[in-house]
Amino acid sequence: MAEQITLEKLQEMAGRELGVSEWMEIKQDRINAFAECTEDRQWIHVNPEMAKQGPFGTTIAHGYLVLSLLSWANFQLNVFPPGIKMAINYGLNKVRFTNAVPVGSKIRFRVVFKAAEEKGEGRILITTENTAEIEGQEKPAMVAESLGMLFV
Repeated sequence: MAEQITLEKLQEMAGRELGVSEWMEIKQDRINAFAECTEDRQWIHVNPEMAKQGPFGTTIAHGYLVLSLLSWANFQLNVFPPGIKMAINYGLNKVRFTNAVPVGSKIRFRVVFKAAEEKGEGRILITTENTAEIEGQEKPAMVAESLGMLFV
């Protein structure tokens, strides 16, 4: 049986890096599938011929595609600790898309635990800082402060 999660134990984690995800290659088929799901078919994402002439020289991932991969990173890094009944996305405090992700690039997420706050009725709100790094580039693709609600 997993150890009981308490607010105090979570608060002790403030400022601690929870880990770094594996690299994920951002392929054109993933970009196209995201475009279909979101109805965002802008040429910089889905038209390789036009994108060659554009500012990035190739197609790029949607910023919201990169943001949506936070769930993948959270599960991979066990951001939600064992011993909880359930965890749900609660929202975002701040998101910045700081660099384009060209097709064929690899990204990974670095996650830092920021805070935990009691919300009553067996709920604890956690805040994490998530940085999407692009392999071979110093400037990240995205920095997002996300919120998760833990049910303990």
